[in-house]
Amino acid sequence: MPWARQCDLYSAPGSLVLKLALGEDPAEIPSSADVRTGASRAAEKTRHGALDRILRRHAGGVNIVRVHAAASSLGRPGAGHRRFDDIEVATGLSRTLRVEMEPGVSVADMVDALRQLEVVEYVTPRYLCALPFAAPAPPSALDMERAWGPRRQISAPEAMAYEAGDPAVILAVVDTGVMRENAEFRNRLRSGFDTVEIGVRELASGVQLVGDESVADTDPADEVGHGTSCAGIIGAAGAQMPPGLAGVCPLLPIRVLGSARVPGKEDPVGVGAISDIDAGVKRAIDMGAKVLNMSFGTPEGSLDPHDPRPHEDVVQYGLARGCVMVAASGNSGKAERFVPACLDGVIAVGAVGPAGQVSPFTTTGEHVALSAPGEQVMSCGIHGYQLVTGTSFAAPFVAAAAALLVSRALKRSSTLSCQDVKRILRESASPWAASQGKGAGGGVLNVIAALRQLDREIDGAAAA
Repeated sequence: MPWARQCDLYSAPGSLVLKLALGEDPAEIPSSADVRTGASRAAEKTRHGALDRILRRHAGGVNIVRVHAAASSLGRPGAGHRRFDDIEVATGLSRTLRVEMEPGVSVADMVDALRQLEVVEYVTPRYLCALPFAAPAPPSALDMERAWGPRRQISAPEAMAYEAGDPAVILAVVDTGVMRENAEFRNRLRSGFDTVEIGVRELASGVQLVGDESVADTDPADEVGHGTSCAGIIGAAGAQMPPGLAGVCPLLPIRVLGSARVPGKEDPVGVGAISDIDAGVKRAIDMGAKVLNMSFGTPEGSLDPHDPRPHEDVVQYGLARGCVMVAASGNSGKAERFVPACLDGVIAVGAVGPAGQVSPFTTTGEHVALSAPGEQVMSCGIHGYQLVTGTSFAAPFVAAAAALLVSRALKRSSTLSCQDVKRILRESASPWAASQGKGAGGGVLNVIAALRQLDREIDGAAAA
């Protein structure tokens, strides 16, 4: 459960995820998206003899789908399993399958047996994760002076006057979706997508799904508020709160966490499968996102030693496609590693308070690149506006800054890799005060300084 202080991963009964070895990909297993929408039917076997024998012996009948659809299949129902390109094959996304069985089947026994096969690169239970963040506080009044505080802390007004963004630079919010009806998002959102595929049987006793799960739904409507708050920081129109830092860069809402009510909590929480999150990240990349905000994570220490690190393949896919990947460091308040924040190439973001001090809840570590405001930040919510706290809401400031850097580079006929963006943001960050900042990155985000450093580097390269 991301951001939980003590965490044991929960897995869906009767479901597992496996990645086949390179060159062992069965051609006719359909994508999950095509099965979900009725364009295809799930396969009943992989056509690998030993693998199918183990599935039959432990489970009898199974349904098998690909977690991911080929990028070339967008807009082509029923074609999600065809024409994977070299990057999709090399990162293993074309070879990642989800197997569904009856709930009474022992997933642990099945996983142990499948791990013995050479044809299987890895196999894990289908882990679920949640966002049990603290309930946001509604502002007592729409105090614009207070709302601008965190933005001034990172020189956002100067940066937005210096660089307005580029409509060609799409920024994906991979989260609980976005409340499209909020006035702050009028003409700001692209269509987006929903990859949540969880049912009642996959949740613990007492947990109740919110919303209609009876039909296939690809609309990324937010029923939790977390994604809406992240999106407001990035792309609000400025109707009753400061405008989003990413300027005219459009937002792509990708819903990867559904909504559920749990005993003892008044407000719904976000819940979803790690494989669904991965499918959403890939979908965002395939739909043209250049920058991705990922305000979710799983503690690395909670994983089984045999498990792969979550999201690793799909992050490598994004980096290979030239995307900038930004993730919240976590809210555990100690030095540890959350995934995807700790993955190579990802820009991990911690949180600071109004005085620039490291927030007591922020997760620290050598992998954290920099920090940004994450306490009492005004943004959009399900019902109007709210004050939000957490590294979940520091990361969107950095994602928006990354979008401005990419926009600036494009206007100057240059390009930036994720590593370029990460380096510039770290080097231009406002330095920590003495004895501050241990494990919280190179400093506090300074957007105007980052943009000016980029200009100096482009000018220097042109003069050389």
